[in-house]
Amino acid sequence: MTRRNWIPVTAVALAAVLVAGGIAVAAVRPWSDRAPDAGGVSTPTSTTAPDGTRTPAQLRTAFLDRYVEDGRVVRKDQGNDTVSEGQAYGLLIAYAAGDRDRFGDIWSWTKRHLLTDDQLLAWRWTPDGGVSDAQSASDADLDTARALVLAGDAWDDERYTAAGKRMAAAVLDHETARTDLGLILLPGPWADSEPYRYNASYASPAAYRVLAAATQDDRWKELETSSTAVTRAVLEKSDLPSDWSQVHADGTVDPMPATGDDARVLYGYDAMRMPLRYAEACTAPDRALAASIAPTLRRTTQLAAQLDLGGTAVTGDRSALAYAARAAAEQAAGATGAARADLERADRTSATTPTYYGDAWAALGATMLTSDVLGGCATAGGGAS
Repeated sequence: MTRRNWIPVTAVALAAVLVAGGIAVAAVRPWSDRAPDAGGVSTPTSTTAPDGTRTPAQLRTAFLDRYVEDGRVVRKDQGNDTVSEGQAYGLLIAYAAGDRDRFGDIWSWTKRHLLTDDQLLAWRWTPDGGVSDAQSASDADLDTARALVLAGDAWDDERYTAAGKRMAAAVLDHETARTDLGLILLPGPWADSEPYRYNASYASPAAYRVLAAATQDDRWKELETSSTAVTRAVLEKSDLPSDWSQVHADGTVDPMPATGDDARVLYGYDAMRMPLRYAEACTAPDRALAASIAPTLRRTTQLAAQLDLGGTAVTGDRSALAYAARAAAEQAAGATGAARADLERADRTSATTPTYYGDAWAALGATMLTSDVLGGCATAGGGAS
């Protein structure tokens, strides 16, 4: 299943980005949206950076204000539909913002409209027809389970904890497969035949650790180890990860096109999430995978929304995600100044050409790379190694 999470930036919109300087280099300045309170717990603030770019707290609030309507995350640039991934992003962002009311609204809508009998989420819902695709997508299920157990623990709400654990168990039971590399995350139950479809950007070492701690199920540790092995195999094939790959039972991995209609194998809207997932990981080998793509992405200051696997642009479209992804690779490589500059580019691209997907990852990327609120270790630079 290939999910269309974007609308290409039009020539007019792209011109607006260029005129506004949305992808120009900004002065690098250190800022974070988290400061310790009297009890030593990080709490969000909402100060604006000196150069006018938005803090992670402001990016989170902007996403929630623009896209969440009565608990539904609306893809306003894509026909006003809703996908499970969007609900998951809304939950993570609302949790990171400390917005208990909107978190509750988002989960209530999700539970009412998307939750299936197997405790996974139907992928797509439309205002005029309800659920239009009942298949699940494991990245949404994984992110939702992560958000629920984090919220349940932080807010002492057993309802969230229990729901997160049920979904976590369903992910393991219905959205994984065993290969010679170990247990791998499938994109959904629909991909349960060999060779297995695989999307490296669905894997989340930080989420695996959060769910392992919550459930005490050792399969999460196995999934973390195996996902690292598959992602490493993907990166051994090319300079950049492909949006999609296939994994054979013997553990061999091949990059592949997203659909049969497009024969190109790309680093695009899916694969760009991979460095963000791995930059926030709590082990040095995982962060090294994110860092490994930084040299290829440094070849040009301006980044297109889709590149070939050697780093050459294949479109003139722009996305905030592209800059958030490079920020993650740079931070994992220790280039913190370059990472801050790219987070600023992501912010400006989001501000001048707002899209549901780009705005979500501008907020999530800044959150993942500047705090540990979602259970990652990007700011600590370590944790276990």
